[in-house]
Amino acid sequence: MTPVVENGPVATTLDVVFVGDGYTGAEQADFRADARAKWEKIAAVEPYASYRQLFNVWAVGAVSRQSGVSGDPVQGVEKDTALRSAFFCDGIERLLCVDTGRVESYAAKAPAADLVVVLSNSAKYGGAGYNDVVSQVGYDGIATASSDHPKSDQVAVHETGHSLGKLADEYQYDEYGTYTGAEPWEVNISKLRADEQAAQRRKWYRWLGETSPDGGAVGAYEGGGYYPKGLYRPTENSVMRTLGREFNLPGREAMIAGFHRHASVLTSTVAPGAEVGRGDRIEVRPSAATTVVRWYVDGREVFRARGRMSVSPRSLGIRADGRGHVVTATGTDATEAVRDPELRRKLTGSLSWPVTR
Repeated sequence: MTPVVENGPVATTLDVVFVGDGYTGAEQADFRADARAKWEKIAAVEPYASYRQLFNVWAVGAVSRQSGVSGDPVQGVEKDTALRSAFFCDGIERLLCVDTGRVESYAAKAPAADLVVVLSNSAKYGGAGYNDVVSQVGYDGIATASSDHPKSDQVAVHETGHSLGKLADEYQYDEYGTYTGAEPWEVNISKLRADEQAAQRRKWYRWLGETSPDGGAVGAYEGGGYYPKGLYRPTENSVMRTLGREFNLPGREAMIAGFHRHASVLTSTVAPGAEVGRGDRIEVRPSAATTVVRWYVDGREVFRARGRMSVSPRSLGIRADGRGHVVTATGTDATEAVRDPELRRKLTGSLSWPVTR
């Protein structure tokens, strides 16, 4: 196991674990380099870019007997690999499936695992997203991608949209016809037209009419969830429909919610609850640049300290008066990418420390 990025304790960060498949013992350095490069590409995409400080990233090597992946370059090619990566899953060439039980055993070798990305040693296009796995390790899902295809980083971004954001695919297959089922649970597809969403205050109604980063205005565009008719998506062409695009506004909000299922809005190098002296430095790290930090002494805000990332109890005005005091830092993420009041309430956190008498 190799650390790729370390931003804090596993209890307060979102831990991404890359596991390599189809890499022999002699190719493990290649896997680690591939994992680093892949993470840099993923982390450049919003909202990952704005929340980079939330993530730890680990690379777990899995030694395969053979180099490469089954189904590459054509169906019928078999490779003996640690995770059993294979194209042509369910008869679909680009669908890159793995043995999820084997993935679990390797992911468990990391200090923590909230999201697992399997990098399969291949230049062939493909990937898959498992967002309904039951994991004893505790991760949200598994995304797969080939290591060397030029679009594999976008495949990984799309697949983490499933696993972290719990987003549906927004593309369609003509042969699926018209959707007649129940209202989907995913936040980015709906049976409801824009006017119906607004009237019923459901799905992405809070974003209707807003300009979306993937282009155009948020509305209700027919076609999504594999069906060309009967289901609507928020925008014309987000990354959940076409690779190389951005997450749309509802998608970004869902991803931010996914990040904070695992990571804290505010962390510190000083353990919360640990006793500190008047001259000790307390440093905090917010989850994003949009997080507003406030400091309190015994429940009263010290306004001059607002926005500071490092303070001492003395600088907050605590004197050597022989009385006990408590310093508290709060962080509230004021990002404009969130409009759901329930999620907004979750984007706040506080840390406290008793000050020695």
